[in-house]
Amino acid sequence: MTDRYDEGMRVRRAVLGDAHVDRAEAARSDLDTPFQTLITEGAWGNVWASDAISPRERSMLTLALLAATGNFEEIPMHIRACSRTGASKTDVMEAFQHVAIYAGVPRANHAIKLAKQTYAEMEAEDD
Repeated sequence: MTDRYDEGMRVRRAVLGDAHVDRAEAARSDLDTPFQTLITEGAWGNVWASDAISPRERSMLTLALLAATGNFEEIPMHIRACSRTGASKTDVMEAFQHVAIYAGVPRANHAIKLAKQTYAEMEAEDD
């Protein structure tokens, strides 16, 4: 593996948590290994590893972009990551308000629904 891969895996674990990454790695197959390498090096080893903006800001941007483009399946994962990046519930709601204005209320509404469900699950897990 490359240095960028190793850095990507370090950042990925810091943001998503060891348990999530361990599950993803256990599910890795020969078929998706090239894709997993691409996202580990590109998304995590390059974009998320950059110190140009904070992890909190990256979380907000990522959630807004996921909602705005209708990629809802990854929103719960990134809501959970907020506990490690420092993005608060208020930060997330501000990001989704931007989505409502610039990308559409239905997308923001669905993202908020997913956020509420995920936060409730997280609170139940803490009890």
